[in-house]
Amino acid sequence: MGKQSEASAMEIDNSKPNVADQISPKFSINVLQLLKSAQMQHGLRHGDYTRYRRYCTARLRRLCKSLKFTHGRGKYTRRAITESTVTEVRFLHLVLYTAERAWSHAMEKRQLPDGPNARQRIYLIGRMRKAVKWATLFSQLCAIKGDSRTSLEAEAYASYMKGNLLFEQDQNWDTALLNFKSARAVYEELGKYGDLENQVLCRERVEELEPSIRYCLHKVGESNLQASELLHIGEMEGPALDLFKAKLEAVMAEARSQQAASMTEFHWLGHRFPISNAKTRVAILKAQELEKELHDPAADSLPAEKRLAIFDKIFTAYHEARSCIRSDLASAGNAENVKDDLNGLDKAVSAVLGQRTIERNQLLVSFAKSKLSRRRDDKNEKVTKPEELVRLYDLLLQNTADLSDLVSSGRDRKPEELAFSEECALKSLSFRAERCFYLAKSYSLAGKRAEAYALYSRARSLAEDALQKFQTLNESDQIIKELKMLCDECRSNSCIEHAKGIIEEVKAPENLSKRISNMSLTVAEKKLEKFLLEKLDSYESAVGDSNVKAVSRIEVFPPAFQAIPRNPIVLDLAFNYIDFPSLENRMKKDKKGFISRLWR
Repeated sequence: MGKQSEASAMEIDNSKPNVADQISPKFSINVLQLLKSAQMQHGLRHGDYTRYRRYCTARLRRLCKSLKFTHGRGKYTRRAITESTVTEVRFLHLVLYTAERAWSHAMEKRQLPDGPNARQRIYLIGRMRKAVKWATLFSQLCAIKGDSRTSLEAEAYASYMKGNLLFEQDQNWDTALLNFKSARAVYEELGKYGDLENQVLCRERVEELEPSIRYCLHKVGESNLQASELLHIGEMEGPALDLFKAKLEAVMAEARSQQAASMTEFHWLGHRFPISNAKTRVAILKAQELEKELHDPAADSLPAEKRLAIFDKIFTAYHEARSCIRSDLASAGNAENVKDDLNGLDKAVSAVLGQRTIERNQLLVSFAKSKLSRRRDDKNEKVTKPEELVRLYDLLLQNTADLSDLVSSGRDRKPEELAFSEECALKSLSFRAERCFYLAKSYSLAGKRAEAYALYSRARSLAEDALQKFQTLNESDQIIKELKMLCDECRSNSCIEHAKGIIEEVKAPENLSKRISNMSLTVAEKKLEKFLLEKLDSYESAVGDSNVKAVSRIEVFPPAFQAIPRNPIVLDLAFNYIDFPSLENRMKKDKKGFISRLWR
C-alpha cells in the first residue's frame, strides 16, 4: 500500500487543461548549462561529490522555504509535486536538484577508497533508482509545463540517468545502450542551435557519452574493442565519465587479478624473488602495465602533464606493493627463508621505484630546458631560471646516490649489480656536468664573469670525462650526442665569458670615473634604499659595479630636521593645596593717636 500511495503521489495529473492552463506561459530551463555551472562551482571540478551533494541539499532547503513548500513542522507530511503544483519555474528546479542530490550521493559511495562493499552497493543502487525516479518526473513535468527545448533536455537527462542505473547494475546492456544513444541524439541536435556556450556544452556532453556507448557495445558484443582501447577512452575527463572510469577500473582490476595468478616471481638484475601475496602481484602487475604504456613509442607524443600523471600512478602501485611486502614481513615470524625472500623483493621494488623516480626527474629537466630555450610568447608564462635546473640536477644526484647505495648494500653481488652500480656512477658524472653548466649560467646572469668562466671550464672537464667513459662502454648514441653538445656549449660560453670579462675590465676605469662624476649629495630618484653614509659598516660597491644602475647618493641635503633637548617645563600643581601659617603677629603695627582711637 505504501508503494502504491507513493506511486500515485508521484503521478502527473493528466486531466484536461482548462482555459487558464492553455494561456499560461511555458517555462524555459537550460538544463545542461544550469547543471554544468552548479557542478563546476561546487566540487565536481575536483571530483568532490560530497561537497556537491551538500550544495544540492542546501539549494533544496532554500527552494522549499522560498516556495513555502515545506513538509510540515512537527510531523513530516509528504507533499507531492504534480502538474497543478507547478505554478512557477522554481518547482521544476526543486525536482531537478532532488534528482541531482540522489545521483551525487550514489557517486559519493562509488568513490570510496576501497570501493563499496555489498551493503554500500545496495544503498548506491537505491540512490541511483531514486535519481531515475525524480529525473523521470522532471521529464514528465517539463513535457507539460516547459517549452520544446526544455522538454528535450529533460528527456535527455532522464535517459542519461536510466543508462547510468543500468550501467551500474551490470545488466540490460541493450536498454542502457538505447538510453545513452537517445541522450546523445538529443544533445547532438541541441548542439546545432543556441548560443556558442550552449553548443560547446552539448558537444562536451556528447563526447562524455561516447565512451559509455562504446563500452555498452563492447558488452553487447557488437564491438571489437580491446582492453588498451578502453584504457585510452578512460583518459578523458568529465563528471559524466566518473561512473565509466570506476567500472573500467573494476574490470581492469579483475583482469589483473586473473593475470596475476600466473605471476609467481619478480625478476631484477639476475635475481628471482617469489611473490606469494596476491595483492602484491596485482600492484606490481599494474605498475608494469603502466610502464609499458609509458615506454611505448606513442607515449613520446603525449604532453608532459599526462606523462607525469602516469608516473604518479606507477609510484602509487609500487608503494602499495611495498606496503603489502612490509605487512608480510611483520607476520613472517621466525621463518628466515621467507624473510630473506621478502627483504630481497622489497629491495628490488625499491630499486625499480628509484629508477622511475630518476626517469620522472629527467622528464622534468627536459620540460624545464624546453621552457628555458623557448622565447616567452605569453606574458603569463613562467620563465625557467637556471637555478631551477640546478635544483632538479641536485635531486637527480641524490636519487642516483640513493639507488647506488641500495644496489651495493647486499653481500653477494652479481655481475648485473656491479654493472648497474657503474652505470649509476656514469649517470652521476653526467648529472654533475649538467649541474655545473647551469650553475655557471646563473653566475653569468648575475654578472660574475670570473666565477662563470671557472664553472664553465669545470663543466667542460666533467663532460669530457663522462663522454670518454660512455664511449668506452659503447652506450646509447643519444647520451653521447648530448654530452658532445654540452662540451661545445661549455667551450663557447667560456669564450664568451672571457671576452665579456676583458671588455668590462677595459671599460672599468671609464665607468668608474663616469659614476664618480655623477655622484651628488642627493638625487630625486628614490630607487636605492640607503645612502652611502648609512652603509659605511658594510662593504658594498656603489661605484663601478655593473649591477648598480642608479646614481649613487652620498647624504640627504638639505639635512632633515632633528629633535634637540631643551629645559624641562615645571608646573607647580601643589601650590593651591598648601595651607600656610598666619604671619599677622609678626607684621609691623602702625601707632595711632587719641582721636583716632575714638573714631575706630
